[in-house]
Amino acid sequence: MPTSPSKQLVAVPNPHPGRDYEVRCQSPELTCVCPVTGQPDFATVRITYVPGERIVELKSLKLYLWSFRDEGAFHEDVTNRILDDLVACLEPRRMTVVTDWLVRGGIHTVVEASHP
Repeated sequence: MPTSPSKQLVAVPNPHPGRDYEVRCQSPELTCVCPVTGQPDFATVRITYVPGERIVELKSLKLYLWSFRDEGAFHEDVTNRILDDLVACLEPRRMTVVTDWLVRGGIHTVVEASHP
């Protein structure tokens, strides 16, 4: 059983590559560290995509999301990196990544990035 995060996303063959269908993955456990204050930030991440030839293997996605835990990064950067890494791995027809961050300093932040 893996006991550490991983940046390696694993793609598996799409069992229905000839059909457009939507896959939705959500995790309330996305965390990173504010690069300015060093304090932890917490978010729910929602990934929605129409797969091409590949889909993401969910255990690798879990370990990938875990890999942000100790990184100092802005919310906008985390969201766009998740999208870029998933698009590079899966080559989906469409994909949207939304991160919904808990309130920090009285400000609630939601970041949405899409492909294409």
